[in-house]
Amino acid sequence: MPNGTVSICKFVGTISLGLLTGVSASLSTIALPSLLTLPTAVTARTTLTYLSSKTRVLSSYLRHITTFTLFSAYLLSPRRFRHPYLLYTSIFAFVSGPGVDYAISYREGTNERRTTLDLEAQGDDVNGEQVRQAVEKMRFTESVRAVVAGVAFAIEVVGIWGDGA
Repeated sequence: MPNGTVSICKFVGTISLGLLTGVSASLSTIALPSLLTLPTAVTARTTLTYLSSKTRVLSSYLRHITTFTLFSAYLLSPRRFRHPYLLYTSIFAFVSGPGVDYAISYREGTNERRTTLDLEAQGDDVNGEQVRQAVEKMRFTESVRAVVAGVAFAIEVVGIWGDGA
């Protein structure tokens, strides 16, 4: 029976979800506020661009691993042991990316990637206030992602604890 496979999927999903939560939380509380202390706007813009592209890739990988493994654990579980927390957690993990982006861009009417591209197009004449606004917007977005992923992580931990695994 796929019981061992289900346990491995749950384990990998929980670990990657915890990492996803940690990446968003540390980015919003440590890395992004420190960008505002850099000496020049050009340096801050360059660092923001690098940080945002690397974070987008890493969090996308973690989000997809989490969603795939937890949804697979849900599908591979015997019908009697299919707990909906696996489904809820995989949905929350997936929504922590594009769902949060959509909700924030709908609320504010702007797109984070477009703002970053506008900053890159300025060349060496960078407006420090625009960099500050971009950093604050990314910080808010990552804070919301950390909350959504944290809720998913809490659901997953309580669900695994309830399974007795």
